[in-house]
Amino acid sequence: MDLRRWAHIVAVADRRSFARAAEQVHLSQPALTRSIQAAEAELGMRLFDRGTHEVVPTPAGEFVVARARQLVFNSHCLRRDVDLYRNRGLGDTAFGVGPFPAATFLSTLLAAVRREFPGVNVRVEISNWQLLLKRLLEEDIEFFVADTRDLPSEPAVLVRPLRREPGGFYVRSGHPLARQKSVTLQQLWDHGVASVRVPAGVRSVLGGLLGMEPSAELSMALECDDVGVLKDVALASDSVLAAPHAAVEQEVAAGTFHALPVVGLPALFSEMGVVTLRGRTPSPMAELIIGRLPSGGPKLAHRAPQRRTSQT
Repeated sequence: MDLRRWAHIVAVADRRSFARAAEQVHLSQPALTRSIQAAEAELGMRLFDRGTHEVVPTPAGEFVVARARQLVFNSHCLRRDVDLYRNRGLGDTAFGVGPFPAATFLSTLLAAVRREFPGVNVRVEISNWQLLLKRLLEEDIEFFVADTRDLPSEPAVLVRPLRREPGGFYVRSGHPLARQKSVTLQQLWDHGVASVRVPAGVRSVLGGLLGMEPSAELSMALECDDVGVLKDVALASDSVLAAPHAAVEQEVAAGTFHALPVVGLPALFSEMGVVTLRGRTPSPMAELIIGRLPSGGPKLAHRAPQRRTSQT
């Protein structure tokens, strides 16, 4: 069976009408009806029930339509990719990133893409994973990178783990906690912690260390998806910043931020992954960017920035 007939099957399933489907695939209704009849004869099964109000797939039709839809989609992707290859183009793309990826490797990645492919348009959406997942399912973006620990089980998406991004707690130079050799978690919360939305598992661990009841909700003094804003707030107040080490390396090296040695605190990190639609072929540009995302499996990507010691 040729690909056009598979496309006719998908069109009838989507439009629930031979007349509307015929208009979509630019055929007369009799011609489309003959095409579907020929497909049913070739497959040896009835694909659609022709009701008085609408055409609906039979159980066998549902089985066939799901696979036909994938064939048609892959055909569109192949034609697009061949055209891009012929014209030596990679095509535009759109993707999303969570707050921590945005604060760590995004700028470097995008700068390299702009240098190498100045003719390609790239749209990046920075947000939390909930909104990014919605954009992905709506096919407004091709993929997103974020902490995936709270991502719900969703059969339509595929998650590939990337490296862990370790993090910690930081305060401005001159902060009351900055010169202490060790601090407690409670002291951090007394000053107010500024952070992105913390995964449920991490919130549970921190709540337990703070002596909270398991059912109690751990509260942050400030939650924001923009790590740059959180850094500005921590530099201008006594708030304690929770952030990836990579996001504050320059400030720690310059002495404007100090890493806090917290007693009894387990290693903290974000569990980053790249999330795509299952069964969807990314555009060549999206594939290239995904291939350049930081990997490294479960090993931690950065050591905690060393606290600068003052000279006497």
